[in-house]
Amino acid sequence: MEVADTRIWNERWRLAALTVDDLIKIGLMSIIVGLAFIMWHYQGNTTDIVAYGRSAFLWVGSRWTRGDGNFSHGWLIFPVGLGLVWWKRRDLAVAPKEVSKLGLALVVCALLLHWLGAKSTRTRVSLLALILLIWSIPFYFYGWKTAKLIIFPCAYLIFCIPLNFLDSLTFPLRILATIISTSTLNGLGIAAERSGSAIYSLAAGGFSFDVADPCSGLRSLLAMTALTAVYAYVTQKTLVKKWLLFLASIPLAIVGNIARITTVALVAEAFGEKVALGLYHDYSGYVVFSVAIGLMVGVGSLLNVNYRELMHQWKQAHTSPILSS
Repeated sequence: MEVADTRIWNERWRLAALTVDDLIKIGLMSIIVGLAFIMWHYQGNTTDIVAYGRSAFLWVGSRWTRGDGNFSHGWLIFPVGLGLVWWKRRDLAVAPKEVSKLGLALVVCALLLHWLGAKSTRTRVSLLALILLIWSIPFYFYGWKTAKLIIFPCAYLIFCIPLNFLDSLTFPLRILATIISTSTLNGLGIAAERSGSAIYSLAAGGFSFDVADPCSGLRSLLAMTALTAVYAYVTQKTLVKKWLLFLASIPLAIVGNIARITTVALVAEAFGEKVALGLYHDYSGYVVFSVAIGLMVGVGSLLNVNYRELMHQWKQAHTSPILSS
């Protein structure tokens, strides 16, 4: 019987000594990753070549730094994904390892998808192919048990791809936010009316401002979905609860933006329009995320409550006096 090599390579970090087989697999993976980087850097973009060259990485980076800021969170997605893999490191270490032919087939599919994206001048398709490749390589070398553990960290990278069709949500979000904010102000006793995406005070000399595209809430919506996805993955125990919390991020982000617009109007009513649309407006983004994150944590806590056990305890507390009498 062979005894497993349990030598410690680094006592501080408790890193086990690598076998020859492990070194070979790491070397092959490094070569494949290097080739993939070269492929996507030099042949990853076939649109706007004059502006961005052929690098898919430069193309997506330009979208993250675009003036509207809707995808400015893209820089954080990859480090967070790596952090999630590190968080699963112990499970990855003990997972059974075996070469998977299905993983190899997916590697080939990812390369074909990249080819189709390049031929059809769809850089986003090529980036999706890159994400599939990142997941397929460990699947090929280490099998399904390992690949299963990194499904979410790899799928999470989709949040760094700018999906321009979401820009079409800007105007509906503006209208929705102004309708609810106006109703909220009237409910608080501040007479206001809406005209398109603008909110007007009915009082003489009152406030008047327009909810423009940057204030539609799309930016906070995209950022909150990315944040909630990680929070749900880490804090929720079942797949259903993870999805429920993730889907809840959409209305939570909208509520946060409505709170921001409403407080802008309240500050304008109390201190004047100049203060509200100046200093307060510039820093009111913190209101959106404070409200949305607070609600996210609250909803997550409610989902984690064991209601069956809670009901059982309640019944015991209310029936025990009767039984004792």
